Formats: sequence, C-alpha cells, structure tokens
Amino acid sequence: MTEISIPDIIKVFRFYEAMGFERLPVQIKDTVCRDNPCPMKEEALGRLRDDELGECTRCGLSGKRTRIVFGEGNPDASLLLVGEAPGEEEDRQGRPFVGKAGQLLTKLIVKMGLNREGVYITNTVKCRPPDNRKPTSDEIRTCNPFLQKQIAIIKPVVIMTLGDVATKTILGDVGNISRIRGRIYSYNGIDVVPTFHPSYLLRNPGAKWQTWSDAQTVIKILEKNHK
Repeated sequence: MTEISIPDIIKVFRFYEAMGFERLPVQIKDTVCRDNPCPMKEEALGRLRDDELGECTRCGLSGKRTRIVFGEGNPDASLLLVGEAPGEEEDRQGRPFVGKAGQLLTKLIVKMGLNREGVYITNTVKCRPPDNRKPTSDEIRTCNPFLQKQIAIIKPVVIMTLGDVATKTILGDVGNISRIRGRIYSYNGIDVVPTFHPSYLLRNPGAKWQTWSDAQTVIKILEKNHK
C-alpha cells in the first residue's frame, strides 16, 4: 500500500481550495464510464458531422468562422456536456472547451472521477459568434437539429447543460440558470442537470461550490444508472 505524506495531503487540500470547493469530492467509480465506444454510434456521428453538417453555410456565422466545432469525446458516453458556442481558441483548434473556460471544465470532469475521453462535449451552436457574443435565436434554431441528433445518437444517461443558452435550448424557457439550477429536469427521457457555464465561474469564482453541487447530482445519477 502506497503511503501518502502530510505535504501531499496539504497539496490536495490547497488544490481544492483554489478550485473553490469547500469539501473534498468523492471519486466516482471508473465503471460509470462506458469506455468502449460503440462503432455504430461513432459512424453515425461521423456521418452527421461530415455528410449532414459538412461545410455548413446555413447561417451568417459560417462566413466568419475559422473551423466548425462539432464536438468530441466518447460516442457512447454516459455524460454529455453541452455549452453555448465556440470561443476564439475553440474556433482556431476546431475543438470544444480548450480555452481558459475549457481548462476549468476539464478540472471539474477529472474531479468527478471521469476524463474528457470518457464523456462527450459539444456546444449549442457549432461556429463562433463574432466577438464571443451570445448566439442569436435564429443561429440557435438553425443549429439545433444537429444538437438534437447528437443527443439521439449518443443516448447519454445524463446531460449537463452549461449556462443559460444550452439550458434554454434543450429545456425551453424554464428560467434563469441561477434560479433553476440545483434540480433535475428531463429531455426525451434523459436526465438534465443545468449549471453555470465555466466562463461565468471564471468571472464569479464564488459560484464554484454551486457547480460542484450540481456535479455531485450528476455523479449520483451516473452511479445509479451506470451500464
């Protein structure tokens, strides 16, 4: 058995303190993660990305983007995380949540006992709005069929919506995220747990404990329903 030194324990406590957590998280069992991607789901997502979405020009965002950010992760994921829209770094790399907000999201995923490769991450719209503005209702409506198809293909156990845009796109106008988070909702029989967007947490670190509370709700759902 490996011995853990007092300095190592102190480092762990300081890490969680810096993340804004008031207590140590309980690690979720690795068996929750469906680690073996389903080839049929992978192929279906590939067709959706390459054939249906393609080099999309359905809205004005197409003329200003660098890359389409379709999403990435395990096609058979139990947990699907849905954000708002790509930012500057995401637009450059063509990958979701790789900037500062993405780094914070990755830390949260790891502290949940999971990893980015085991979950699936996408956004409500797949192209970056200019100057990182919120996507318009028309842009959301245009992109929504692709998000719906992603959800239908992946069939996650739970969806964690990050921020108002993702939450309202999936659940409808249920209210402001600060008011409606902390509860479990349903979308086509799938549990939905709304929480703050990581970019909001960068500006308001005092809200991290609320997001961790929402993450614990997700953990409980996964542990109860793991396949």
